[in-house]
Amino acid sequence: MADGGIDMFTEFTPNSSNTKMLRNAFSRFATGVTIVSCDSLDGHIGMTVNSFSSISLDLKKPSIAFSGAFTFGPFISSSFCLISKGKSLRVAIETGNLPSIILWGPPGVGKTSIAKVISNTIDAHFISISAVLSGVKEIRESIDKAEFMRDQQNKKTILFVDEVHRFNKSQQDAFLPHIESGLIVFIGATTENPSFEVNSALLSRCQVYSLKALTTEELDKILKRAIGEFNDLTITDDAKKIIFEFSDGDGRKLINLLEIVCLKAFTEKNLKIDSDDIKKTMSDKSRRFDKGGEQFYDQISALHKSVRGSNPDAALYWLLRMLDGGADPLYLARRIIRIAIEDIGIADPRAQTMALEAYQIYERLGFPEAELALSNAVIYLSMAPKSNSAYQAFNTAKSFIQNQGHLDVPMHLRNAPTKLMDNMGYGKNYRYAHNENYAYAAGEKYFPDEIDPVEFYNPTDRGLEKKISEKKEFLKQLDQHYNKNKTE
Repeated sequence: MADGGIDMFTEFTPNSSNTKMLRNAFSRFATGVTIVSCDSLDGHIGMTVNSFSSISLDLKKPSIAFSGAFTFGPFISSSFCLISKGKSLRVAIETGNLPSIILWGPPGVGKTSIAKVISNTIDAHFISISAVLSGVKEIRESIDKAEFMRDQQNKKTILFVDEVHRFNKSQQDAFLPHIESGLIVFIGATTENPSFEVNSALLSRCQVYSLKALTTEELDKILKRAIGEFNDLTITDDAKKIIFEFSDGDGRKLINLLEIVCLKAFTEKNLKIDSDDIKKTMSDKSRRFDKGGEQFYDQISALHKSVRGSNPDAALYWLLRMLDGGADPLYLARRIIRIAIEDIGIADPRAQTMALEAYQIYERLGFPEAELALSNAVIYLSMAPKSNSAYQAFNTAKSFIQNQGHLDVPMHLRNAPTKLMDNMGYGKNYRYAHNENYAYAAGEKYFPDEIDPVEFYNPTDRGLEKKISEKKEFLKQLDQHYNKNKTE
């Protein structure tokens, strides 16, 4: 391997002079070597290798058959465009002005590998900790190691923190003075939106780079590189399709599946992997769906906005996408009710009823029969007339009340259940609407005496609200006529 980590090899013959090269090659892999193959007296054989297993250097021509680590050379995904030639991060690395960064993206897109590539390229000491498994003790130990490398070997330290959002505020704050002093270059990886999950103090000291899920084309590149290391081994298009669907943009899932499939096929001398081979190997059909993370709320948002936008097809897609990914159906049912209340409202009161019934049906029938009830509700809500007038009226009135403070109920609107209250004027001059024309007491005031009548609710001309709007206008004319006659 050339200095600087620019070039990479896939095969070489070890001897007493290059055993260190082999170890260095293996150390460059962020997730460890997955499959190693070699020539033997019995032919070409393969074995799995990780940080806990060893490999004999007496074998003939050991070769790295597949792994998830990459240098600046053959990029496999759009994520690695961050460090491609001419990009700001690449320039910062090459000029020695590497900032602390946060890599934000879904699982399996290369966050750890990018950090490893950066470390190898600038010849820095690389420390990796996981926020899931580590605490203050591990943070302190990492800082001590960084100080040793600086003082004893004059070497920079890159501290990579995987799942950094899992650290609490005090744990995240522990990195701040060492970032400020330049002791460490901090690289955090997170699957969650750092705007919400990373402390503002830490966030302000880092540049955030957003990574996207791998495309089918990018997953295909990984697959071809892996399959290409096994002589004469092929895979059918149907099998590829299943692998890509299973991976769902996650390169690590693809790697793990291929590790098992290829090794099994190689052992059984099966030179053609088909869809049946893949199906037999797969044990988990789960999609990339984080029940508590940003992806969850992004998909909920997409469902809500699709219904609001009167697109039943897109709404149905997002509903079934979340159900397929393991979302709680009752939670989705509650959100559907909220959509009916907020975005349809009084334009079609049946929407709220249908949404509520879908919830109740799911409670009684459960999976999978009741999923159709949720689907029906989503389709109906998508095509129903839309109005948020009632929702806006609610918010406007609520804000108005908060600004007005406590005001007394007018005397004519108060009940007088006792003689004393009657004598005090409770209910005096109240007009019973049913005794008036159109069952409406024209000109009557129902607000507190200190407030002039306020119009919070402004119905639209859509659905039932069109008729409501017409009635409001009619009643307004009755009020005007009453007040005009009263002043004459």
